[in-house]
Order: sequence, then structure tokens, then C-alpha cells
Amino acid sequence: MYQRILFSVVASSVLVLVLGILGLNFLARNRFTEATKLSGGDETNPEDKWPGRRRARLLAREKLPAKYQRLKPIHTLMGMPGPSDWLACHEESGQSLRVYKRQSPVRPGKRLTTIYIQPLGKFTEEQAKIVRLSAEYMGIYFNVPVKIKSAFPLKMVPRKARRQRFGHEQILSIWVLDKLLRPCRPKDALAYIAFTGSDLWPGRGWNFVYGQASLRARVGVWSIHRNGDPAESEQMFRLCLLRTIKTATHETGHILTMQHCIAYDCNMNGCNHRLESDTRPLALCPICLAKLCWNINCDPAPRFEKLIAFCEKNKLKKEAGFFKKSLQLIQKTQPVEKADR
Repeated sequence: MYQRILFSVVASSVLVLVLGILGLNFLARNRFTEATKLSGGDETNPEDKWPGRRRARLLAREKLPAKYQRLKPIHTLMGMPGPSDWLACHEESGQSLRVYKRQSPVRPGKRLTTIYIQPLGKFTEEQAKIVRLSAEYMGIYFNVPVKIKSAFPLKMVPRKARRQRFGHEQILSIWVLDKLLRPCRPKDALAYIAFTGSDLWPGRGWNFVYGQASLRARVGVWSIHRNGDPAESEQMFRLCLLRTIKTATHETGHILTMQHCIAYDCNMNGCNHRLESDTRPLALCPICLAKLCWNINCDPAPRFEKLIAFCEKNKLKKEAGFFKKSLQLIQKTQPVEKADR
């Protein structure tokens, strides 16, 4: 009898052990599958591995006013982020037009009328031209006057807000925002933005930043240090200009309370590195364009016409072509093929 009991106990223990091993194997395989979905693997639809995809697609389906809705076919939905891209490193929920209107965004009006550009430090002749053209473009983009103020010398930045990295000096962008710009911001400034040839970093844990802005303090700073040498060639001048106006309009969009876009390829996408930034468009997606035009009380058609003229004058051919397609759809003059972007 004792042998039977012993056998039963041993048999039960073996069964429990086997079931335990099978259970652990099942859990491990499930965990591996989940990890595969997030980090790579061989899923048939790679976009399923991006946790934010569902939210991005919901935002892209938002019903917009008709003129902006007509622009959707020529805009590219946000795709699977690369391992070092912004959305792979930062979890963001995006911002719909409906939510944006409810957030009491910063807007131009009787009190806030002008964007001020504050040069910081010295610029070469070609860099100074980039600053002037950027100011011109921003005036068109945001439909407000833009004024360039007299330059602040770089010596205004104290030693505690500087560091040596990558073989050159960097300026602490947070210090520029909080200690330099906010105390000096003109009363009628819709945005007060420093522009510098020095490299920037925003604080501990970061290598550098192209630009940074405060959503409520209406101040920002951006750098052309990593945009290339505009004196190198005509082609490099155009590239430097394109990179600069992308950053300038993106950061000023933040000042107008626009969050990063996750629905489409858009000027308001977050960017972690140069390749990602260069592949993002100068144009706003339909959702972000609807936000901006509502904010600044602007008809998109004449705005597109002015943007086209600027891009053609400065030989930004690809950008001019895309704005022309957008204008056609806004005005419904003729069918437009889907953009190859």
C-alpha cells in the first residue's frame, strides 16, 4: 500500500514537473513572440511591430474640413520607425485638430503680432543670408510680420552654459530659452527665437539638438551648425536653407502649441538624427495644416501661392512641385496624381 502511495506521489510530481516545463515553455514562446513584434522578427506586416501604429492610423482618419480632406491622397502615412528614429525612442500620442482647438493654443492677435528673430553670435555672409531668407519664409508660413533684431554677442552665454563635445563648443539651449530670451522677449512677440551658428545641446543625456522651443513661453532657439556649409556650393546653400527653414517652422509650430505629428510624414514629425530629418517633408500634413490655418486665420490657397513663389525663387524645386499639387487640390482645378514620396 505504501508502495502505491509512493508511486502515486512520484507520478503526480512527475506530471506536475512536466506540466510546469510545458507551461514555462508556452509562456517563454509567447513572450518571445511579443518581443519579436516589438523588436524585429519575421512578421508579414512590419508596421504591426510599431506600438503607436493604431493611434497613428486613428489620427489619420480624422474628418477634416473638405479642403484639407482633399489633400490626404498626396500625403504619406507615417511608416514603421527605424531603430534609432524618434518614434522608436519616444512614445507620443499625437494631436488631432479637434483636441488642438480645445487646448487654447498660442495665437496671433491684437496683443501678439510679430515673430522676432534674435541672432546669437557671429555669422558668415552666407549664413547671414540664410537667416534673412528664413525670416522671409517664416513670414509667409505663419502669415505674420517677422523682424530680425540686432545680434547678441556669444559672450553673453556664461561658461556654465557651454561645454566641449565632438571637437567644438556647444551652447546649452535651455539656458538660452530661460535666461536669455524670456527676460528680453518683446511684449508683442508671438514668438521670440534665437538663431545661432553654434551647436546646441538641451541638457544631461543628450548629444545635441537642432532646435528647441517652449510651448507656452513663446521662445525658441535653433542652430545652423549641423546644416552644412552654405559657402561650399550653390547646392549646399540650398540644402542648408532647406534644413534651416524646416527647423525654424517646426520649432515655431511648437510655440503655437502644435505637438509632434505621428499620423503622416510631416514637418511636425520629431527627428532624432540627420537622415530622419532630411527625409521628412517641408510641408505640413493635412491635419497640421488645418491646425495652423485655423490658428492664424489664413486661407491655405494664397499661402500656397506665396510658398511656391519662394521655393521657385530659391530653387527648391521638389518643394515647389509639392506645394503646386496641394494648391491644385485646394482649388479643385484638376485631378492630381498621388505624390511619389
